[in-house]
Amino acid sequence: MNRFPLAPSLTKRYVLRLFISLKYVTANVVDRNSGRIVITASSVEKPLQEGLECGRTCNAKAAAAVGEVLAMRLKVDGLAQEVIHADAAKEVEKKGFKNRTKVWAIFNALRSHGVNLLLDNENQYPRY
Repeated sequence: MNRFPLAPSLTKRYVLRLFISLKYVTANVVDRNSGRIVITASSVEKPLQEGLECGRTCNAKAAAAVGEVLAMRLKVDGLAQEVIHADAAKEVEKKGFKNRTKVWAIFNALRSHGVNLLLDNENQYPRY
């Protein structure tokens, strides 16, 4: 019998991390066991950038496209069915009120493409 059970935060192997600036949107899935980024997608990538009308700013449409690309890459690597954790409140708080639609666009794109995304504190913020 294990005297020291794993803390709840350590059981979250795959975690979604978002980086949103005025110009770019990047989404990474981190494997907490190894501490490495296993899958990434960004509006900085040439094929994505050419298909978007970002100009000087990136909008929710660009964020959704990043989420779609991330979902496809997760499927290719066989990670779409793994539980991927994201803290909705933390992501919205750290990105600021103005970027919440971008955050939810990524979350919704991942879910609509079959990714097993588990949001912590999901009921705290409405979906967009």
